[in-house]
Amino acid sequence: MLVTTTPNIEGKRITRYLGLVSGEAILGANIVKDVFASITDIVGGRSASYEGELRHAKELAISEMELKAQSLGGNAVIGVDLDYETIGKGSMLMVSASGTAVLCEG
Repeated sequence: MLVTTTPNIEGKRITRYLGLVSGEAILGANIVKDVFASITDIVGGRSASYEGELRHAKELAISEMELKAQSLGGNAVIGVDLDYETIGKGSMLMVSASGTAVLCEG
């Protein structure tokens, strides 16, 4: 399935717009990762554990969105927007992906 943030797909013709599709992923943060992330924050650098969680949540949200587009008969999703939020007291991470399911050829 082709997924893009652009409103069209170069070299392809959109034949049908099938509607809005979205996917969400909510993941809990592990206390051990929280401790190591706060140490990283204090001494500087990147928190690989949180970066991995973000990547995983993004992949889950996009996959769910693709499944919904496929169930509508689509073969692509255009105009995709990704949003990242923390829920609760920062203990949960939510990633949402939304876009327009389309049928394209070419």
